[in-house]
Amino acid sequence: MKTLLLLLATLPVFAQTNTDEAAVSTTIKQLFDGMRKNDSTQVKNAFLPGATLQTIVKSKEGNVSVRNEDIGKFAASVAKAPPSSLDEQLTGMEIKIDAELATAWTPYTFYYQSKKSHCGVNAFTLVKVNGNWKIQNIIDTRRKCD
Repeated sequence: MKTLLLLLATLPVFAQTNTDEAAVSTTIKQLFDGMRKNDSTQVKNAFLPGATLQTIVKSKEGNVSVRNEDIGKFAASVAKAPPSSLDEQLTGMEIKIDAELATAWTPYTFYYQSKKSHCGVNAFTLVKVNGNWKIQNIIDTRRKCD
C-alpha cells in the first residue's frame, strides 16, 4: 500500500517531466527548423536574451579553444544563406531536467546545400522562463565525418 501511495504521489512529477521533455525538444527543433527555412526571427526566438553560442575548435597544432559567436550575427547569417541550404540533422537527443533547468545532448550531421559538411555534438542548456523553454547556451563540436 505504501508503494502505491508513493507512486501516486510522484505521478504528477513524471507527467510534468514528460511534458517538459517534449517542450525542450520542440524548442530545439524550432531552432533547426528556422535554420532550414532561413527564418532569422524563428532562430532568435529559440534563445533567451544574452544567450551564448560556442564551438570547440582545434587548431592544426592540436590546441583546443572555444570560439564564441553572437546570436544576432548567427541569425543574420541564417537569413542570408541560400534558401534551404542549412540542414542540421539530429541523430539523437538525450534530455535531462531539474526544475527550470534542462540540458540536451544532440549528436548531429550538418548538410550545406545537400552535401555533408561536418558532424559533432551539440550540448544545450535551456531555462524555463514564464512557462517556456528557451536556449541559454549551445556549445558544440565539429569534425569531418564519413
